[in-house]
Amino acid sequence: QVPLVESGGGLVQAGGSLRLSCAVSGRPFIRYAMGWFRQTPGKEREFVVAINWNGDRTHTADSVKGRFTISRDGAKDTVYLQMNSLEPEDTAVYYCALSSRRSFPPFLADVWGQGTQVTVSS
Repeated sequence: QVPLVESGGGLVQAGGSLRLSCAVSGRPFIRYAMGWFRQTPGKEREFVVAINWNGDRTHTADSVKGRFTISRDGAKDTVYLQMNSLEPEDTAVYYCALSSRRSFPPFLADVWGQGTQVTVSS
């Protein structure tokens, strides 16, 4: 059973928006901090944003601050990444991650999703 399943990726024009979803299964969602990372070919996976177990604290990378927002829905065991004002530089595979550690940064992932492609055209 795959515990983290991302969805919502796709192709969008620069300036547009996308919302990614990550559904958690097989684990008590409330116990974990959740995060999003991204990766482009030939580069290391990059931290994007994280949210703590009850949603009252977030941490956002400077590169997306003011444009990307993370949220979580405990009733649906799902975490979301709302991406606005997208830029071609945001093109990457986006990965959802789960962490059992209470404090961040740094966000240290215990489990990864399979990734979803986001492509921003200029």
